[in-house]
Amino acid sequence: MTLRARLALSVAAVASLVAGVGITADASIRQPSVVGTNPADFTPHLGDDSSGIKPRVLALAQRGGKIYIGGIFRKVASPKLKHTKHRRNVAAFDADTGAFSGFAPKVDGPVWAIRTTRHAVYIGGAFTEVNGVPRHGLAKLDRRTGRVIRSFRAPFTSGRVTDLALVRGRLIAGGSFSRRLIALKPDTGGATGYIKPAIKGRLPGSSTRSGVFRFAVSPSGTRLVAIGNFLRVAGRERARAFMLRLGPSAARVAPWWYGPLARKCRTDAPSKQAYLTDVDFAPSGDYFVLVSTGYVVPTPADIGTMLCDAAARLETDVRSPSSPTWINYTGGDTLHSVAVTGAAVYVQGHSRWLDNPDGVDSAGPGAVDRRGGGAINPRTGKALRWNPVMPNQVGGYAFLATHEGLWLGRDGNRIGGEYHRGIAFLPLR
Repeated sequence: MTLRARLALSVAAVASLVAGVGITADASIRQPSVVGTNPADFTPHLGDDSSGIKPRVLALAQRGGKIYIGGIFRKVASPKLKHTKHRRNVAAFDADTGAFSGFAPKVDGPVWAIRTTRHAVYIGGAFTEVNGVPRHGLAKLDRRTGRVIRSFRAPFTSGRVTDLALVRGRLIAGGSFSRRLIALKPDTGGATGYIKPAIKGRLPGSSTRSGVFRFAVSPSGTRLVAIGNFLRVAGRERARAFMLRLGPSAARVAPWWYGPLARKCRTDAPSKQAYLTDVDFAPSGDYFVLVSTGYVVPTPADIGTMLCDAAARLETDVRSPSSPTWINYTGGDTLHSVAVTGAAVYVQGHSRWLDNPDGVDSAGPGAVDRRGGGAINPRTGKALRWNPVMPNQVGGYAFLATHEGLWLGRDGNRIGGEYHRGIAFLPLR
């Protein structure tokens, strides 16, 4: 059976489950084992457009036999690098062969988020036009032609959209627009009023705009954890992260709160004050994992409680934890993205090590080499042996776990010594 056929069966199974119980279409994928370290040969590449801007993939999505990518790029290349095509910040390619499809909308800014339905592709980012049509930060496209669906229009004209999810018939968008987090009607883009809690404040010393950067929704569609640059939610202290309960008719602030997130990491860099970079729920929904930048903890006594250049597991139903279930530190290097599959917690960024709580830009006792990212045991919090060896000078900004393996979106060009510029697929073993 081809990869496309297996993907189609997987999508059909998920669609049946969603239709049956009304949960989120963006639920975490459970995998039976850790993926391999040898990337597939059929994946395409981002092309060098000589603009001086390093092309990168910031978002990944799957629908049927196609993979959709968003990011910062102007050209894409075939798997064997024999042909290039012009694609402006969003593209789609065949999941079996890597051949790019005719889906080629022209987006005038970075694409940070992609979500797909049977007929449409929603994109979020820092853009103002798609195919010459004014669309600020959020657009709905025809999945076959890439044309703008004009009947959909978001109710904001400033800020950017950095994450999207389809949950129980609503399109949830997060970003730096006025509401920071909003639930929209998927057909028209009109506000539903479902998410009412006001998200306010901006972290001291930060250079980024106040807003939600990333969020994750539990597989049951009943919890949402958001991260970003903010201080309060519905008047409650919630610096850098908060949880919502997603009820049938309204979303409410959950009691969950992790107090140490109110404190800064050691760096004073304005761009790293909002130091949480990504979040993902486990397929069981029992826990979620946060990853971060921020350099190292302020003092050695903060090891084990503060989330600085680290990955950390937190339990969904523990309201006020004194510490995470575990924290795995890089020793001073940023992690940009995380995917939790049950078999592993995958992380990527510009790391050099994992298992490195005592390292300060160095390998402390027990540190293991994990250039560009690695995999963590979800129970123990220790690094697994999985080590595809990715360039640590660059970042990995997106994961997509499927029933077949793990897609990676990066701005690097080597994985395991092989050339894979921007896009790679690691099959299940």
